Amino acid sequence: MIRLENILTPGRSLMNVPGGSKKRVLEQIANLIHREVPELDMQTVFESLIAREKLGSTGFGNGIAIPHCRLKGCEAPISALLHLDAPVDFDAIDGAPVDLLFVLLVPEAATDAHLELLRQIASMLDRKEVRDRLRAAGNNESLYNVVLEVQNGQ
Repeated sequence: MIRLENILTPGRSLMNVPGGSKKRVLEQIANLIHREVPELDMQTVFESLIAREKLGSTGFGNGIAIPHCRLKGCEAPISALLHLDAPVDFDAIDGAPVDLLFVLLVPEAATDAHLELLRQIASMLDRKEVRDRLRAAGNNESLYNVVLEVQNGQ
């Protein structure tokens, strides 16, 4: 089974990301992914995330969004975690603005393993204690470490 720590890196765990708008945040995600995984085209990542949002918001409630999409040219699942400097409206189910985003990009031929990753992310972020720890993280490394600790049952 694929585990979150195998697809998330410290370099893709960012604190105090400037928000502004949903579109701007998705642009930031595309920039970050391209910077960390240069073979993935920034514009393709951005357009794929936008297309997925048009199907229905990935705003999950409690200030959380899980932007995700299938991506041409993506060989293996890639994840990123962002804590925004200020919450943005993300058309979430509960109407609450979003400040924590857990991104999941999967290959075009997505499998049950990819759905399982989405489920892992959702169940982790469903816990208030985990959301509080992520929001309290002081820097990028501690943000990443919260995910590792939660994955390892700490």
